[in-house]
Amino acid sequence: MNWNIETHHLGKNFGKVIAVNDLSLKVAEGEIYAFLGLNGAGKTTTIRMLLAMIKPTNGSASVLETEIRMGCRRPWSDVGYSVEIPYAYPELTVQENLEIARRLHPHTSKAQVKRTIEKFGLEEYAQRRAGTLSQGNAQRLGLAKAMLHNPKLLILDEPANGLDPAGIVEVRELLLDMAHNHGVTVLMSSHILAEVSRMADRIGIIHKGNLLQELNAAALEANRQKRLIIRTHDNEKAAVLLESSGLWTDRLPDSSVVCAHPECVNRPDQIAEKLVQAGLPPLHLAVEEENLEEYFLRLVGMKAQ
Repeated sequence: MNWNIETHHLGKNFGKVIAVNDLSLKVAEGEIYAFLGLNGAGKTTTIRMLLAMIKPTNGSASVLETEIRMGCRRPWSDVGYSVEIPYAYPELTVQENLEIARRLHPHTSKAQVKRTIEKFGLEEYAQRRAGTLSQGNAQRLGLAKAMLHNPKLLILDEPANGLDPAGIVEVRELLLDMAHNHGVTVLMSSHILAEVSRMADRIGIIHKGNLLQELNAAALEANRQKRLIIRTHDNEKAAVLLESSGLWTDRLPDSSVVCAHPECVNRPDQIAEKLVQAGLPPLHLAVEEENLEEYFLRLVGMKAQ
C-alpha cells in the first residue's frame, strides 16, 4: 500500500505548552482521513508541520514518500492545501488570484482557471475583488486555489468553514469524487462531526495534542452507545424501580429516565412489563443512539450541554 502521509512520533512544543504529542499515523493513497477535535486540539499545528510551515520539536513526517524538512522543494508541486483562513490578494479579482496560483504550477493550463471557477460556482464573482467576497465565497476561492493544479494530495483545514449547506454538500461530493475516482489523498481537519462521518474513510480523534482514537465510519457508528429513554407519570419512582433491579439510570434535562444497561437496551419489552406491573405504565419508551457530538464529548471526557 502507498502511504501518502506518514508521521512517526511527531511532536510540537511552544515553550512549555505541548501542542502535539507523539503523533504516529498513516494515510493511504485515495483515502479521506479526517482529524476531529475541539479548537486548540492540535489539528492545525499538525497540518502546519506536514506542510513544513513550522518545524517539529521531535519526530518526523513524510509526504508523498518525501521526508519533510524546512526549505525542501519536493513534493509541493503535487500538494494542494488550505490552512485556517484562506488567503487571497484582496485588491485582485477572483480570476486574477487563480491566475497567480496557476503560474506557481507551470504545467497547469490557462483553461484550468476557467474550469476551476465553474467547478466552484464562482462565475458570478470572477471579476470581483477578493477582498469583497463573503466568508463562504472566500472559502470557495481558497479551495479552488488548493485544487487548481489537480494535486495528488490535498491538505485542508476546516474546508466547510463558512459554507452554506448547499456549499458543504458540493465540497463533500467533490472531495469524494477526487478521492474515490481519481486516487487523490485528502487529509482534512474539522469539528463538524456529522459532515466528517459522511465523508471520511478514517477518522482520527485528537484531544490536547494526543491522538485518542482512529476508526472508520462503520466503527464510529458501532461505538456509539445505545440507551433506553423512559417517561412515566412518575419518573422518580421509575428510576428507583429500575435501580432496585440493578439497572443503573441517569436523567435527561426534561427529567426522562435514561438506562444504558444491556438489559434495558436489548429487552425494552421486559422493562415496559416491569413498569406496568409496578403501576408505572410508560408514556414514552424508546431505544436511542447517542449522537456524534455526545460520542465525541464522552470520548474526550466532557459532557454535552
